[in-house]
Amino acid sequence: MIRRHGTGAGLRIVRIANFVTPASGGLRTALCELGKGYRAAGHEPVLIVPGPPGAGGTGRTAGIREELTAQGRVITLPGPVLPGSGGYRVLTDRRRLRLLLTALAPDRLEVSDRTTLRWTGTWARRARVPAVMVSHESVDGVLRTWGVPRPFARAVADRLNRRTAHAYSRVVCTTEWAAAEFTRTGARNVVRAPLGVDLEAWHPDRRGPEPRLRWAGRAEYLLLMCSRLSQEKRPGRALDALAELRRRGVDAALVVVGDGPLRGRLEARARSERLPAAFLGHLADRSRVAELQAGADLALAPGPAETFGLAALEALACGTPVVASAASALAGLVGDGGDTALDDGPSFADAVQRVLARPEPARRAAARCRAEGYGWQPAVDAFLAAHDAPPVLGRPVAAQASTPPHPAGPRGGW
Repeated sequence: MIRRHGTGAGLRIVRIANFVTPASGGLRTALCELGKGYRAAGHEPVLIVPGPPGAGGTGRTAGIREELTAQGRVITLPGPVLPGSGGYRVLTDRRRLRLLLTALAPDRLEVSDRTTLRWTGTWARRARVPAVMVSHESVDGVLRTWGVPRPFARAVADRLNRRTAHAYSRVVCTTEWAAAEFTRTGARNVVRAPLGVDLEAWHPDRRGPEPRLRWAGRAEYLLLMCSRLSQEKRPGRALDALAELRRRGVDAALVVVGDGPLRGRLEARARSERLPAAFLGHLADRSRVAELQAGADLALAPGPAETFGLAALEALACGTPVVASAASALAGLVGDGGDTALDDGPSFADAVQRVLARPEPARRAAARCRAEGYGWQPAVDAFLAAHDAPPVLGRPVAAQASTPPHPAGPRGGW
């Protein structure tokens, strides 16, 4: 019997996510910050994620792990590793997940996987539980990064997005760019809820000499990329840009934070081309990541399918300008805090040179200014508004959902 951990009159908001590991980046950060915000507002967040089998338990509870954290309860169900993903696991045992959801008796359901977990929308509707799907990626964009022709990618994305919008009471998108692939299908239950950044932990004051001394060497400029090293993130563009910059006589070095299935190939390329690039892998120490982001002269965000880009926002908060893919949602987020580029090395090199040509105090101040509009509290408020879950503790919700959802029935629904 899974019991409540007492939050007064608050709602139990059960959240389910795939593709979350201890080495995850933006999604893991967002889940943690939103969970902490839900708790602070008087609700009871419960997060379900896949992981390796745990010890103990019998029957339905065999292999299940549960812990109480700052973001609420985190329940780990055994899930297999997705081949070729670099360690990501997925929740594949539908029967077990259904039983767990039934035992948890959620007041709200929040799902962060638009593919393998879309069936949970049907479960929620039958259980009369209001449910939202959070769109953390562009189906259209991801398919095109894998070489799927644009017309076919768009047709597939439209079909999947119509089904998603029908299955859930609301679809939460973090940017207008992310929402566009839903609204073009006629979906009327799409709401905006931007993510945020910890403006105190990620701050220009974190800038110090150590990252430059250690990773730039004698190079004049230190470039940084914080990204999962997988196909859809286009990490190779950072090496393309570095090679082009050095060919033009720009004395730059690159440091890469993150891991993924392409890491070995990228490291081999950097060695063979004698590019000054250091690959640090996943850094669990977030303060060290902030120091690197603040210490760099410029951050690269080459992923063309980013729907928000938390790593880029963290760099901006540290006063470090960002050059992002013009095809991604970051084009609207970066603004005068950096520049955008087409999906090739020379375009990224051009954008890097344009940014570095600006006086350093001006470009760093502009970067910080762009980030200051994205705190975590407005993000929490917007997500709670999408759930129709006002704070229990009396603080008003700042953002409201903009469109009416499908009715979910009498169980505390809309």
